[in-house]
Amino acid sequence: MIPANITILHRSNDWLAIDKPAGASLHNEDGQGLLKQLSDAWQMPLWPVHRLDKVTSGVLVVALSAEAAARFGCLFEQRRIHKYYLAISSVKAKKKQGWVKGDMVRSRNGCWKLTRQQTRPAVTRFISHFDGEHSYRHYLLKPETGRTHQLRVTMKSLGCPIDGDERYGGRGAPRTYLHAYGLEFEDSGQTFQLLCPPPQSWGNLPVSWQTPWQCFY
Repeated sequence: MIPANITILHRSNDWLAIDKPAGASLHNEDGQGLLKQLSDAWQMPLWPVHRLDKVTSGVLVVALSAEAAARFGCLFEQRRIHKYYLAISSVKAKKKQGWVKGDMVRSRNGCWKLTRQQTRPAVTRFISHFDGEHSYRHYLLKPETGRTHQLRVTMKSLGCPIDGDERYGGRGAPRTYLHAYGLEFEDSGQTFQLLCPPPQSWGNLPVSWQTPWQCFY
């Protein structure tokens, strides 16, 4: 039986997409991580094909076979899977949209920071929308690379750390407001556009963001 806090977004022959809850780890030291829960529920081994930070909610793909895991691994490595995230910040950013590029280096206490060097840059595109009713700004983020904590560091570099992300200076909130909103990719000759709307408490998103793959050209 699927855990009550897990929603299946899509199931294919050899992979499935779920809505990962915020605060859930893919692997836990006590062996009761999300992957173990799903493996027990399906009564079969499962393979992770990418990762989300513990604090991040949203769409997560899990392979049902080693072959599918290898196939998705190639898609991610070749950047043929387009990822879209949502974030909220109550702090005004340096700019409303654009690109953020720079090398990421280790900082203090296991954190990362963005530099101006371009040796192996982390690259993120973004647009934003001000929610006047709630006095915060929504961000639609499209990472072109996949570095550890990339989006959290990107938001901090813009001067608007994600609400709830205390590790990177975000304002206090019930959770870190970062959500894996969508994935777009081709698999076995078929195009998939997986969308995972955030909770209603996130406020109203622009109508155009309902198809995030059309927001960046």
